[in-house]
Amino acid sequence: MKKLLFNLLASINKNLLPSLSKKRVDLAKASKWQMMLIGWRYFVTKNSL
Repeated sequence: MKKLLFNLLASINKNLLPSLSKKRVDLAKASKWQMMLIGWRYFVTKNSL
């Protein structure tokens, strides 16, 4: 159940949230909003695997 939920969240993230790697965002210069987005995507990806 948990894995299914995180797989669903991962697909939603992929389709709705912007890809920061394609925009070449530097982690050292990222804003707090971008860092939060990176952390959220990492958390969901880690739990979906």
